[in-house]
Amino acid sequence: MNETTNTVMDEYDIRRPGVGDAAAVHKLVSACDIEVLGHPDMTEDDVADALAEPGFDPGRDGWLVYRRGDHSDLAGWGHIYRHGTSAGLDVEIYARDAAVIRWLWESVLERTREIAVELGHPHALVDLAIYRQDTAKRALAKEHGFEPATSFHRLRADHGEVDPGSLPGVTVLPAAGSEELTRAAHRIHQEGFAEHFGFVPKEYDQWKEDFDSSSTHDWSQLLLAQVDGRPAAMLLGTDMFAADENCGYVRILSVLPEFRGRGLGRLLLKHAFAADVRRGRAGTYLHVDAGNTSPALDLYLSVGMRPVLAIDVWRRTV
Repeated sequence: MNETTNTVMDEYDIRRPGVGDAAAVHKLVSACDIEVLGHPDMTEDDVADALAEPGFDPGRDGWLVYRRGDHSDLAGWGHIYRHGTSAGLDVEIYARDAAVIRWLWESVLERTREIAVELGHPHALVDLAIYRQDTAKRALAKEHGFEPATSFHRLRADHGEVDPGSLPGVTVLPAAGSEELTRAAHRIHQEGFAEHFGFVPKEYDQWKEDFDSSSTHDWSQLLLAQVDGRPAAMLLGTDMFAADENCGYVRILSVLPEFRGRGLGRLLLKHAFAADVRRGRAGTYLHVDAGNTSPALDLYLSVGMRPVLAIDVWRRTV
């Protein structure tokens, strides 16, 4: 047991989180985000969703750290998110006290080793998302053996009037309420994202359950594009940025490989933008992997989206 562990055990209380801890976690995460970005980047509902996600086991993979005798403010928060039974794990660590930060890093990484063994993998692939401005967390990641793996750009389109347009032989359908169209959208997502960074395939029922667990999910924002009657592309929007920024959010845009280069992605984006205008949204956000196997970033820039934030994913094999 090292000195950092002794300090935390002597001076802090540690327990597992629950959904009722969303407000305390949000307060800490917001304070950390304000230091880096100048503003919070999550809502309390976002935190509640993270605490309730099917891939998170709060009894084993989450930590709340409070200063002993004072539970009015959370001193540290760590959590591990699993992607089914794959070797890929996402981690988050937030704290403002040096001793707590180091204890959480040690505890989280040790737990990732245990999870890899439990799942029968020789190692875990551990990913940590870090805002590009966060020099302190980047230094900690490097110190703990992480290296940059890819970058995601958050893009925003600001809306005036939007004409969604059309393409010959292409029909855009709302998929909500149709099992057939929703299953087709699932297949397009799985096949279209197969080579994307960090993608883990999911069976249909798990795919649906994961979306249903989010308070901002909205099946009415699921669109399917058919080419001559064949399902070819899908877009799923959510209300993730509605409460705090009155903006829509494109969670997934996927085109089957054999239908790429025909303007389907642009068409679905325009339909999503037009729908957000009808909802009274000021704009639409999405995230794109800068190392995407398809030229997605160029597409988004060409429809008037602009980068507003960069998030680097650091990875370590544990």
